[in-house]
Amino acid sequence: MIRGSALTLSAVVATALAGPLLAGGVTGAGLDEVTVHARRLTLGGAPRAASEGTVLGEQLEHRPLLRVGELLETVPGLIVTQHTGDGKANQYFLRGFNLDHGTDFTTHVDGVPVNMPTHGHGQGYMDVNFVIPELVDRVVYRKGTYYADLGNFSAAGAADLRFAEAVRPFVAVSAGEASYARAVAAGAVAFGPGTLLAAAEYDGSDGPWALPQDLRKANAVLRWSQRTEDSGLQVSLMGYDSEWTATDQIPRRAVLDGRLDRFGFIDPTAGGRSHRYSLSAAGHRSLAPGRLEFSAYAIDYALQLYSNFTYALDPVNGDQFEQSDDRRVYGGALTWSQPLALGAGESTWHIGIDVRADDISPVGLYLTTARARRETIREDRIAQALTSAWTAMATRWSPWLRSEVGVRVDRLDYDVASDRAVNSGAGHDSLVSPKGSIALGPWRDTEFFVAAGRGFHSNDVRGATIAVDPTDGVTPVDRVTPLARADGTELGLRTALVPRTQVSLSIWRLDLASELLFVGDGGTTEATRPSRREGVELGVYSRPLDWLILDADFAASSARFRDQDIVGNRIPGAIERVASLGLTVTRDSGWFGGVRVRYLGPAALIEDNSVRAPGSTLVNVEAGRRIGDHWRIALQLFNAFDRKVDDITYYYESRLPGEAAPVEDLHFHPAEPRTLRGTVHYSF
Repeated sequence: MIRGSALTLSAVVATALAGPLLAGGVTGAGLDEVTVHARRLTLGGAPRAASEGTVLGEQLEHRPLLRVGELLETVPGLIVTQHTGDGKANQYFLRGFNLDHGTDFTTHVDGVPVNMPTHGHGQGYMDVNFVIPELVDRVVYRKGTYYADLGNFSAAGAADLRFAEAVRPFVAVSAGEASYARAVAAGAVAFGPGTLLAAAEYDGSDGPWALPQDLRKANAVLRWSQRTEDSGLQVSLMGYDSEWTATDQIPRRAVLDGRLDRFGFIDPTAGGRSHRYSLSAAGHRSLAPGRLEFSAYAIDYALQLYSNFTYALDPVNGDQFEQSDDRRVYGGALTWSQPLALGAGESTWHIGIDVRADDISPVGLYLTTARARRETIREDRIAQALTSAWTAMATRWSPWLRSEVGVRVDRLDYDVASDRAVNSGAGHDSLVSPKGSIALGPWRDTEFFVAAGRGFHSNDVRGATIAVDPTDGVTPVDRVTPLARADGTELGLRTALVPRTQVSLSIWRLDLASELLFVGDGGTTEATRPSRREGVELGVYSRPLDWLILDADFAASSARFRDQDIVGNRIPGAIERVASLGLTVTRDSGWFGGVRVRYLGPAALIEDNSVRAPGSTLVNVEAGRRIGDHWRIALQLFNAFDRKVDDITYYYESRLPGEAAPVEDLHFHPAEPRTLRGTVHYSF
């Protein structure tokens, strides 16, 4: 690996003067482009809150990605990390949430949902490793509970990664330290009355770990699309396979006393394999006086994950366990939009239905040694379906006043067949969620927003039918509410008053009826106490010169349990502050590059705040040049100052081989050290 602070500092300064790392978005989820008129960046779109926006393809093109999940860091205030092997879904942080692997943040890719309910590893598991970044045309994001068309897992926010209909044919090859290698090819051709897009990717890496992670993944996309003046249709086929060896989080005590290297491991057989294949179709058609939008999808998905977070509580067999998930998912949606006249106002009425069915057969938890099963803790076959209907009325009452009111109804039906009959059962739950927002302005290029609404996340339905602890078959266990309510409010503004700059500010609050907490020694989550989060978010996007872009965001939040308990009211893992800063330069000479700084703040790790996770700051750098019309070369330097910080930290009890008794300790997964990668890109 490259060493030497002088070299690193020189690289940062040089690339800051050379060229693009773009991030953050421009508020207004309906934006098609960013337009600069003279010295003013105009407000666009008709957002319902200041915290929604669109990140355009040009902002994604040169963004260096250590992991594909970092595409989602373009959502202001969202941080993406990892606590085990890179083949596993990332860890996400937003609005005072440790979202685990996605519980209260929902993501769609090309119209297909990503989050998995009643998942083998964690509720709402959101694995975006199947995405090929070069195909993403834009990221549309929304935060909060104010949108009638957003349902399960969207209490904190939502992102929609939309693929381009066509790309210029290209081949790109990347290589770097720690045996990193990546190859991707994509292109589009006319096919019948439409366009056929094809892409394939291979990605492999050992990482900096003492135990090579041997990540090997392959992605492919085949997408046909057709667009006319009044209709559109797309059909997509996607495939993803991966396998890896993982270095799980390790105990601080073993690093401090020299038993383990910072990038060391305890269990050499942790890791996993996963696949995801999907077939989807989506389209729209104008039917006077309205517009019909439709989608349908089918997914085949599987995960086998081997983890060991506590090591040797069982000194004979070890503590490794397997979480397995094998499912088929079917779903679709219909939306009708129609203009209406309400007095002097101009209105659009929206009505929609969503249906999703998960056939999970089986989902299981097993005790293993070196990936060999020795005992079944629980194995279930589950059928669950979420049926939703929603409607909203958006009205522009005057040039300075618009509103939207809506309501959503969700019904969850489930049937659990467990290997222990007493934990089997069937049932249903439903929730009515009102939504509303008001936008005032613009006055002097400034708008003000008020929004409120109800959202939810579903809980693992195994928790809705459980009667006894599956580990002993005797101890009674309380059941969880299938649908956990979340009530949110937000005040905000956005302004383009400063020349060539857009600023957004949001003050928000979110109350959850049931908090989900990570249980370190079981590798699972559990529904517990009601909670309240509140905070403030500030975002800036500026283009002071045609060749210079500056983007920055800052978010501060407070997360507390709302009930009284002697153990305390802090929510473990709730990050208090996050920030990012990006500087981008693009020159007509062909040089490009930039610098991105990311700050992840401290957090309480237990309820009484007596143990805390430290914060971290990372700097990533990119520099490159376009050569003619076909070639592009670039270098990326991650963690440029080689900061010895952590991606994530937990506090729980574990026992190392040879220790006489379990020990409560900090357990961490280190951020990767300074890492250099290079890419050669050829366009046809």
